[in-house]
Amino acid sequence: MLPATRNGLLLIGVLFHVVYLWSIFDIYFRSPLVHGMTPHRVGLPAPAKRLVLFVADGLRADKIYEPHRNATSGAAAEELAPFLLGKIRAGAPWGVSHTRVPTESRPGHVAAIAGFYEDVSAVTKGWKMNPVEFDSLFNESRHTWSFGSPDILPMFAHGASDRSRVDTFMYSHEFEDFSGNGDRLDTWVFDEAERFLGRAGVAGSELNALMHEDQVVFFFHLLGIDSNGHSFKPYSKEYLGNIRSVDRGIQRLVAQFEAFYGGDGKTAYVFTADHGMGDRGAHGDGHPDNTRTPLIVWGAGA
Repeated sequence: MLPATRNGLLLIGVLFHVVYLWSIFDIYFRSPLVHGMTPHRVGLPAPAKRLVLFVADGLRADKIYEPHRNATSGAAAEELAPFLLGKIRAGAPWGVSHTRVPTESRPGHVAAIAGFYEDVSAVTKGWKMNPVEFDSLFNESRHTWSFGSPDILPMFAHGASDRSRVDTFMYSHEFEDFSGNGDRLDTWVFDEAERFLGRAGVAGSELNALMHEDQVVFFFHLLGIDSNGHSFKPYSKEYLGNIRSVDRGIQRLVAQFEAFYGGDGKTAYVFTADHGMGDRGAHGDGHPDNTRTPLIVWGAGA
């Protein structure tokens, strides 16, 4: 009787865990989105005609807001992002935004651009593909131009009701090599954006006319900081130096936008991050270093 009892208990235990695991997938690995709802638009005029969104992937809030002590230069303390911090001193709204577990790139971008917490079933796709269709700011724009990583940009283009509405400018997957300094990824984005604005500056062109319409969005995904955090840790000279280069790149690009639009005061700028970075060069959990991200807004409507 004893072996039979032991085998019976073992069978019950196995069945319990199978049912338990099945229930987790059945309850939580379902889409939270409701489709088929009637969209509603606000009738008030918008303060901005266009949005420029910068997402510094992997940037934790304290690294940009707190002065950095540079032992190499001998400076007691220096700002890593003088341009962005200068916007704050000039009165731009700012704060610390809080991401939610899992603190990964895809869920963070979906929350910021689509307005909902990522469908957990996306983890079964490696956070790469859309498990369900969803609406987004880009899909509701007249046109969106996005620049950055092939890991992030396609998911919003694939989910658009009109694929021609979202243009993507991406480097290759091979370019995302963690063996070197990741700031080259951000340099590519800023250089590509500069070339794009040069083409758009041709008066009378179709691109020039479209960029002067309202409800247009420019999205810049800056992956270098995240790459350097993984490779060199967030207290490294590579990670901190990448923050400086991003600040300089944004300063240059903002000046180019203002020149392109003649300083019409109708451009809204948003700078934030999808998640932070832990001291060990990783993210994903709920540690404050991973969940606290910067948020700075300036321009029209701010």
